[in-house]
Amino acid sequence: MQLLVAAVGQRMPGWVSEAWTEYSRRMPSGLGLSLREINMAKRGKNADTRRLTATESDTLYQAMPKNARVVALDIRGQVWSTEKLAANLESWMGEGRDVGFMIGGPDGISPEILQKADNRWSFGPLTLPHPLVRVVLAEQLYRAWTITQNHPYHRA
Repeated sequence: MQLLVAAVGQRMPGWVSEAWTEYSRRMPSGLGLSLREINMAKRGKNADTRRLTATESDTLYQAMPKNARVVALDIRGQVWSTEKLAANLESWMGEGRDVGFMIGGPDGISPEILQKADNRWSFGPLTLPHPLVRVVLAEQLYRAWTITQNHPYHRA
């Protein structure tokens, strides 16, 4: 089973790349974690943000592996504890399908694509910078995996 994160935005700060590399490296070979960066549409003073968001969202969705479970990160989604994420991950591993996570751009993910997602997950009411969302997601996926393996990393 593979975990793919598709995220709008490129050329992240070095600390983001370093953290992503660290957590993806920690994942076991049978549960690979990979990243696909999507170009952010150029936003000008009078940009049609709805159209730009739709374009970015379509590209995110197209990046999802075939037959994968699709999880959209969305502030209006369900808030999962780390333990709930671990339970979900264990269930997904039992299904054997790949899982794709979509991180939208500054205006989120279009309603049309959110409707297509199998799950909508919120990190809570905080507004996080998009580079940090990648790092939190990678760390939480690693932490969830360690919980499923009774690994001592998670001590809550």
